[in-house]
Amino acid sequence: QVRLVESGGGLAQAGGSLRLSCAASGSVFSIQRMGWYRQAPGRQRESVAHITRVGTTNYADSVKGRFTISGDNVKNTVYLQMNGLKPEDTAVYYCNAIKAGTNYWGQGTQVTVSS
Repeated sequence: QVRLVESGGGLAQAGGSLRLSCAASGSVFSIQRMGWYRQAPGRQRESVAHITRVGTTNYADSVKGRFTISGDNVKNTVYLQMNGLKPEDTAVYYCNAIKAGTNYWGQGTQVTVSS
């Protein structure tokens, strides 16, 4: 089993920044990919960014140029640096990990961006 714990959410003004972290514990040795999803009220959960063990990244078009995902294999932790925040970034952000084709999820952390 893999346990994921997010932190770093909160309130920011439009144009501001937040940094999210996700610490993985448990059977982490065979995790292939980790990343972030988000879900706003009344909207479907969507992929935000992902990173592999070797550091390959991908981003949703809506966050390219503003968000940066990074990982620390020693700490088994991934980060999401969010710059240039917009009100439409407001959502619950969930950490995700993939191991042997199975998805694991954190409990989520709220990000609220005011205009």
